[in-house]
Amino acid sequence: MAITAQDFQNIELAIAAYVDEAYTEEKRITTSGIVTTDDRIDVSKESYIGQLRAYNPISANINTPSLTNAADGAFSDISTHVSTFIKSARSVGFDQVNLQELISQQDGFEKVARDMAELKAQDRQKAVMGVLRGVAAAEAAVGSQGINSFNDGVDPANGFYVDLNADGEFGAAAANAGEGRKLVDSSISGAAAGERLFRSVGMAYQDYEDDYFYLITSPEMLADFRGANLVDEDPIEDGNLMFQTIYGGKFRLLLSRTNQGDRGGDTNVNEFSKKTTLIVREGAISFTDIEAPNPVELDRNASSYLGGGNTEMWHRWSHVVHPAGYDWSGATNRFPEYSDYEAAASWNRTSDVLNLGILPIFHS
Repeated sequence: MAITAQDFQNIELAIAAYVDEAYTEEKRITTSGIVTTDDRIDVSKESYIGQLRAYNPISANINTPSLTNAADGAFSDISTHVSTFIKSARSVGFDQVNLQELISQQDGFEKVARDMAELKAQDRQKAVMGVLRGVAAAEAAVGSQGINSFNDGVDPANGFYVDLNADGEFGAAAANAGEGRKLVDSSISGAAAGERLFRSVGMAYQDYEDDYFYLITSPEMLADFRGANLVDEDPIEDGNLMFQTIYGGKFRLLLSRTNQGDRGGDTNVNEFSKKTTLIVREGAISFTDIEAPNPVELDRNASSYLGGGNTEMWHRWSHVVHPAGYDWSGATNRFPEYSDYEAAASWNRTSDVLNLGILPIFHS
């Protein structure tokens, strides 16, 4: 578009009227009770990775003493397991031509400084979501099935997930898309519409079910909960956030528009289970900040732009994000990408299944 002389006189006023467009407000997973700090994560060691050791539950051998049998009693067993975590590092850079401020009357780095906390928060959100997707993928790859019955117990050889379309508690395996099972059964009225959700939790955690869970789901699923009139009237306050809940606060809803994984293509998951809803315990993911060397750094080139010069600004940060009960089994010679967090091969279960904090539910 051509600029007239009169327009040119008004450019400075127009540019000076810049305003900051607001970031979308959201209930971030990283600010909920799902994310906690684990003091056992020691980031001071050399290497991309670190390790933390935890005691396993005691395998008790309880003897019945005798006054007539002098045989020795059997000892109980105390064991530990080691979990490996991976360090992550990120950087973001900006470049500014020094003399552009003469025209714009704006310092672009002021905008950068204002927004850095938001940029880091977005990165952490992506990392945590990547871990959740990666754990779901890893569990779908374990064994030949997930949890499909109240009676069998939770077999460590099987994946820690519930597939609503698989053969088992919910009926015969779905054979066509018309038989696909949603998490909310719209054919049933009242609270029973969410029976599949309670069955999934009961099958997974059995007698050790928590008082409440976080439920990470999509706006589409929230619409189903609302349509079935399952959303509680009064929200629950958790820290500085207010959560919508279902079933009297049993499940605190966290929405994510990020695709949480179509597992229908996995060998062990029914092909019609293309959606994932995650049941997550409090403190299921540990998050530890690491102080990055030279977190803010400037680089000036005085001779560029025919002596006008330009300035580069770089921000750097680092952290560890790690799911309880899992071992990092991805690459250990570099910092992970988001895709590494999401890969099934990156996570290996180390804890007893009843102590796991992330339960994927695959459904239609």
